[in-house]
Amino acid sequence: MMVGKKALLGLMIITICLVAGAIGLGRPWESRAADLSTIRAQRLSGVKADLAQRGLTLGSPILIRIFKQSDELELWIKKGETFQLYKTFPICAWSGELGPKLKEGDGQAPEGLYTVGRAQMKPDSQYHLAFNLGYPNAYDRANGRTGSFLMVHGNCVSIGCYAMTDTGIEEIWLIADEALKGGQSAFQVHSFPFRMTEDNMDRHQSSPWRGFWQSLKPAYDDFEQRRVAPKVSVVNKAYKVDM
Repeated sequence: MMVGKKALLGLMIITICLVAGAIGLGRPWESRAADLSTIRAQRLSGVKADLAQRGLTLGSPILIRIFKQSDELELWIKKGETFQLYKTFPICAWSGELGPKLKEGDGQAPEGLYTVGRAQMKPDSQYHLAFNLGYPNAYDRANGRTGSFLMVHGNCVSIGCYAMTDTGIEEIWLIADEALKGGQSAFQVHSFPFRMTEDNMDRHQSSPWRGFWQSLKPAYDDFEQRRVAPKVSVVNKAYKVDM
């Protein structure tokens, strides 16, 4: 079977990254972490000014939404009692297909409702800043799913993670860091296959993951309607959103 140039290049990148990870090199072509102090000095004042232009405050609570199919990461910042969309960042790369991560090594980027606290922030990441999604969360563990070190990071290369541009992850990471410094104990990250409208759900009605996606939809709908962080728990191996 013939392999297209794009597919072949992707396989080559994944192979290089797997070998590099196996021998502990981190980035295959640059095995060093970002200089966070320099990034802060270069970027923080500009980020603060950009927020102020939108009537937002650096250090306010945040919420992140990820949409696989459209390669988008939304960063929401709290203003008053509700969250306001600050920016939509392009996701540079994610691996696998639409659908959740099931087990270690399957190459899937996670879908689900996650929280990120201080211990999950990774300024020393070899992928130019990162934060750990917290996979497997309570839902994943209850359903026997396995995996580790699933991140949102820079460097534009992914094996199970959501990879951003370095410029994008710098802005996202700095704002998240300041939110945690400002008193938010943890921020929510909602990772969806697509925008969970009724039309999109209908388009994917034959998917084997439709039932799982239905369990994510109440969190999507609740945030769409109220613009507040939903209260999420796991009951009987299922997500429960308190309205």
